[in-house]
Parts: sequence; structure tokens; C-alpha cells
Amino acid sequence: MSRKGQSITLSISERDKAELEALALEFGMKWGEKPNVSRLVEAIARRELIIGNNNDWKESRIRALHRCISALVDMGQTEQAQEIAKLLLERGELSLPLRGEIEAFLGNTPPAWRLQVDKYILRQQPFQISYEDASHRVFNFTVRHAVITNHEKRQYLDCWCEETEGNLDIEELKHNWCLRLDRIQDAAVTTIDGKWRSHLAEIEVSMHLFGRLAFAYQAKPEDKLNEWIPEQQRVKNVLRRVSFTFWFIREVMQYTPDCVIISPENVRSLVKQKILTLCDLYHIETNDQV
Repeated sequence: MSRKGQSITLSISERDKAELEALALEFGMKWGEKPNVSRLVEAIARRELIIGNNNDWKESRIRALHRCISALVDMGQTEQAQEIAKLLLERGELSLPLRGEIEAFLGNTPPAWRLQVDKYILRQQPFQISYEDASHRVFNFTVRHAVITNHEKRQYLDCWCEETEGNLDIEELKHNWCLRLDRIQDAAVTTIDGKWRSHLAEIEVSMHLFGRLAFAYQAKPEDKLNEWIPEQQRVKNVLRRVSFTFWFIREVMQYTPDCVIISPENVRSLVKQKILTLCDLYHIETNDQV
């Protein structure tokens, strides 16, 4: 009896064999219900399946797609972020640390309440969120605008809420809350009636930048004005929309003394108080009053 085909022997590891079998299943190359690697090789030989390079993407493309994952997560579009993550995992160019990070992202499925929040933000649907913190305090917020934001490498839910009790920000911004997401273990999220606000509460803060900072400063999306002051050499005036004085002051304090808050007075006073407290800690005498 003549043989119907020639046999070949593949010397491969168990891992590579498993990958070939997975590919065979993916492309429907089976013998009964089991994957058939021989049929897979035959399809490749007949050019029914095309083999392409899997390690020729430039680093800039990998980096851009990696950043897209974070951007989509911040926008609440988790499913799209997961699809890009899966695409990157198929590539051979990924470094081991990056591959591990992406695998961890895919393995860490967001809880149901977080997916609900993402959907409501995407639909611009007002909602109510209730949760308990580590100290067993229960919080209830009626949210009419929200966005997922990164502050110092952690994710927060920045939101405008009807509730203001306990908010320590200035009066104009008391409706804004910044909820750290990794501290919410579980939450009840339900829709409510009413309109979605177009943005968080905001104030305009004017600040002057001096010296090297003035030249090095790069405009931010929140800046309404960024220009040199004609009558003052090497001084730049920046007018910025601010929703949280806490994060704003943390940023500007690192640039002291090359950054001075001009207005409004209540924000300027908060910065002055921090400086006076710092002087007191370093035993620097001052007669200034806030």
C-alpha cells in the first residue's frame, strides 16, 4: 500500500508544540475535536495561511499603543483598551517587563461597579455611588459630572457632586470630589434623573513664572493664557483653570520660588500659609501674616 503523504519530524519544545496546537485550533485545523498540527503545516505550505513578520514593529509604535491602553482606560473605554493589549501581546518585540505589565492588566478585570461607572461617564448619565472605606465610613455621592484621571500615577474619579459636607476645598470648588479608585473595594452604583454637567467646578488662577521656569514651561490643556509680560523682563503670565486646589498647590510648590500665585486671593493665601508653615518648621523668623 502506497503512503498518501510524506512524514516529517519536528524537534520542538512542549511550549512551542502547545502554541502550534493553539494556532491549529484558532484556524480550524483539527482531526475530530483535537488540533492537527500537520494540517496547519500543510495549509502554510499551500499558502492558505500567510506567515508574516512578528518582530518588525518600531519601538515608537509599541510605545504609542501602550500609551493608548492607559488613555482608553482613563476614558472609561476598558474593552477597547483590552483589545489593544491583546494585540500587543501577539507581538514578538515586547520586552519581558512590558509583556508582564500587559498580562497583569488583562488578568486584572475591573470590578462590576467600575465598569458601570465607565459606562455612565461615556453616556453622560448622572449616577449615585455609595461605598465604605477602610475605616468603615459610608460615603454617598450624587454625581453629575465625572472623569477618570491620573494624579501622581494613581487613578482617581474626579467628580462634581451635589454633596459638599466634609469637603475642605475653597467655597467655589466644594462640589468637586477626588475619589481614589484603588481604595474603593466595592460600591453600589445606580442611575439617577437629571442633567449631566459639562465640566467640574472651576476657578481661574493667575500665576507668574520667573527665570528658567518661564522659558522651560510647557502649556497645559487647562491653561487659558500663556504669554510673556511686556513690561517685565523674563516673566511669563499663566492663567489656568483649576478644579482642585490640593493638586494645583502640590504642583506649584515644587517650583518655588520661580512661581508666584497672583490671584485669586483665597488660593494665594493657601500657598502663603504653606510657606509660613515651612518657615516655622525650619525656624525661619517672619513677621508676615496670611
